[in-house]
Amino acid sequence: MVALTEAERAMADGAEGAAVAKAMDLLIRYADALGAERFVETNNVAGVPGSSTPWLKNYYRADGGDYRAIFSRFDLDSDEVVDVPRMNAFSCHLQGGMDPSLWRDQGMTEAQHDNFVYDEGQVAAHGIQVLKTCTPYLAGNVPVMGEHCAWMESSAVVFCNSVIGGRTNCEGRESTSAAMLAKRIPDWGFHRDEYRRGQNRVRVEVPVDDIFDWGMLGYFTGDAVQDTIPVLDGAIGAPSLIRHKHFGAAAASSGGVEMYHMVGITPEAPTIEAAFGGAAHGEVFVYDKAARARTYEQLNAVGSNTDVDFVMLGCPHYSVEQIAEAARLIEGRRVSANSELWIFTSRAVKATADASGYTRILSAAGAKLMTDTCSSISQAVPPGTRVAALDSAKQVHYLPAIMGIEGWYGTTADCIDAACTGKWNGRLVA
Repeated sequence: MVALTEAERAMADGAEGAAVAKAMDLLIRYADALGAERFVETNNVAGVPGSSTPWLKNYYRADGGDYRAIFSRFDLDSDEVVDVPRMNAFSCHLQGGMDPSLWRDQGMTEAQHDNFVYDEGQVAAHGIQVLKTCTPYLAGNVPVMGEHCAWMESSAVVFCNSVIGGRTNCEGRESTSAAMLAKRIPDWGFHRDEYRRGQNRVRVEVPVDDIFDWGMLGYFTGDAVQDTIPVLDGAIGAPSLIRHKHFGAAAASSGGVEMYHMVGITPEAPTIEAAFGGAAHGEVFVYDKAARARTYEQLNAVGSNTDVDFVMLGCPHYSVEQIAEAARLIEGRRVSANSELWIFTSRAVKATADASGYTRILSAAGAKLMTDTCSSISQAVPPGTRVAALDSAKQVHYLPAIMGIEGWYGTTADCIDAACTGKWNGRLVA
């Protein structure tokens, strides 16, 4: 049973109000289920607090159907509706369900948009940062090494643990919402040193030095190690934030990877011995030319029709560097009348893209730069979409299954070319 400090007991007993007491009750039950013996303090929480749909509001109409009712019943698992104060921890709202301006293009209704506007107003009023992105580290929320966080979103979690050296488990809506109020999260899993040691090894024997190949290596790694912690070494070249973003997102999709080590690259793996922390090196998986070819075929297994009517870029959300590259690739060209090109990013990054002229270039070519969501989260694709092209291993893993369409995986250049020609011509270059 989890042991409480004097301050935590006081919160549970209502010293800081009913909502904080409900949050502590939820967190105590959560800690006991995990077998955690204590809590750690956190002042960095990222989730989707109080998010609702018109259906959910209608379901709680007896309680008023407002933010208080949704947050109390749905986020705090409370048997009564309580007043919800401003959050105590530094709190961020992750991606939402629609673009605030281009929602009609995404097929959203007036009722859905009105609900979006109401929810966002409540988020801001409760002291939560309106980031609306799956890449909070690109929008101003960058933890420091060793910082205890409580984050949702698998690609954000694996980036936080692996690249930054922050500490978070892959939390859910309820635990993050409770942590926003109580500034506590169970001391379990990736918060503890002993849980962060490598378990299996991936030996990379072919050069991996661009986003396309980092995504494929991530997909191979997740599929191989599943939910264990891989230690990668070998021919991994030119690491960058963007490449880690695509690697981690892919590894968290094909498997359940929440942390990885890259020897000499990630902060907790200066050597292979440090990455494993003295533990056995576990099973060894080899990523060679044959494995690379198999991974490419696996990612393109849901594609056969080469007529592409939709290209989606921005999973995880595009950085300004990636938007600049897309603008460079499409400048002077035009999206085919038989296709559409949607690029997703955060509001913070879009503001920079606007100021830098990239949005104008994309718009002139017929592309749409959207924020806050992606096609998988919003389940929004252009009407009549049958075949999509994607430069994200994560998105090609999910979107065809979610939307019942075919999908192609390739480089960003492959995808831009498909948007402009309406045809898929991507191939694996040795």
